[in-house]
Amino acid sequence: MKTLRYTPIPASFYQTVRDTLASRLPAGALVVAHANDVYPTNADGVMQHHQNADLHYLTGIDQEETVLLMRVGENGQHEDTLLLRETDERIVIWEGARLTQSEARDISGIEDVRWTREYQSLIAEAMQSVKYVYWERDHHPRRYTYVQTRNERMFAAFQANYPDADMRSLYPLLSEMRLVKGEPELVQLRKACKTTGEGFAAILPHIKPGMGEWEMEALLSCEYTRRRSRKFSFLPIIASGADTCVLHYISNHKVCKDGDLILFDIGAEYGGYAGDMSRTVPASGKFSPRQKAVYEAVLAVHRYAASIMLPGVRKADYERRVRVRMAQELVKLGLLTAEQVRQQADDPTCVRKYYMHSVSHSLGLDVHDVCPADPVFAVGQVWTIEPGIYIPEENTGVRIETDVLIHPDGVEDLIPDAPLEVADIERLMQG
Repeated sequence: MKTLRYTPIPASFYQTVRDTLASRLPAGALVVAHANDVYPTNADGVMQHHQNADLHYLTGIDQEETVLLMRVGENGQHEDTLLLRETDERIVIWEGARLTQSEARDISGIEDVRWTREYQSLIAEAMQSVKYVYWERDHHPRRYTYVQTRNERMFAAFQANYPDADMRSLYPLLSEMRLVKGEPELVQLRKACKTTGEGFAAILPHIKPGMGEWEMEALLSCEYTRRRSRKFSFLPIIASGADTCVLHYISNHKVCKDGDLILFDIGAEYGGYAGDMSRTVPASGKFSPRQKAVYEAVLAVHRYAASIMLPGVRKADYERRVRVRMAQELVKLGLLTAEQVRQQADDPTCVRKYYMHSVSHSLGLDVHDVCPADPVFAVGQVWTIEPGIYIPEENTGVRIETDVLIHPDGVEDLIPDAPLEVADIERLMQG
């Protein structure tokens, strides 16, 4: 496709996803999912478009002003209509042509492709027989933005026009479906993760004291882009010194000093799917004894977490067991006492002073991908593993994160090209 930098997923995948969704919906349901807005900056500027993940999952269409309508009948039968922004002469001159109807059919597998201007008439027609309306809603428990999305705005307008409609959310269904990745999704995720790790390994030999955090960001951006990644999958965290203890430090404005640690939390996007990796390295290319001890403690917890991420394990219990293992390492480092840990032996929440986040989150079309509240690990799920220890009084923060795919007998590291061992990091940095 002329508008895509990446190789798209086959249309048969999206057809299967819609078939699965329809099979879980009652007859008489109407599904509505809108693209994300193109958000303004100032004057006549706009941000880069980032597609609504659920719409992408259902259609593969990565274009603004797109709408999916699904009318569900008996026994999971469904009729799908895709609405596109129509290209006109001004768009062609200033922005370039948008997808043709034929191209959209090839990507999505939807035969009935029309222009977005038909949206209101199609809704009015469908509502003559619809019993339930399932709308794309973002109910992620950690969402905190108050900006109204296009789906929310159109939802409010729909309710005003059809106040008696039985409105329901797609979120519970799609968050469950998206948790287990299909094989075509894994192709995209492997590419995103491979790019994430290779780009990081490529810049390690260039890191030295006196270098700006922003310079490392620039090097990473170059490495990711040349591998056909469209952008970082999230705002990159490149934190040195005391800011290694700031979990979401994104200003990347400081010069790294000799003796500093540098914490990278970075990811490349490919085909809408996200890589997510953390590594912590010494600016000088050589860990101090204390830095090495903290790093080795985090790595030990990382290995333990990977060993217990098995099908059938409930995530909440997994997190608790990792806290127990983390407590042992914090005692060895002299940060907690054995008595503190003994008093909370089953779940030592005292570790939160130095390790305050969870160890794993689902990964996919979103970096913090949607999933049920307390899922059970299963084959085909992709998760991060990212323990960390943060000691503000020592200006020392260490986080180690990789992305893994769950197999029947354990996990596969999707970022094997990014060094984990102290010796490997030091060898690459000094090479």
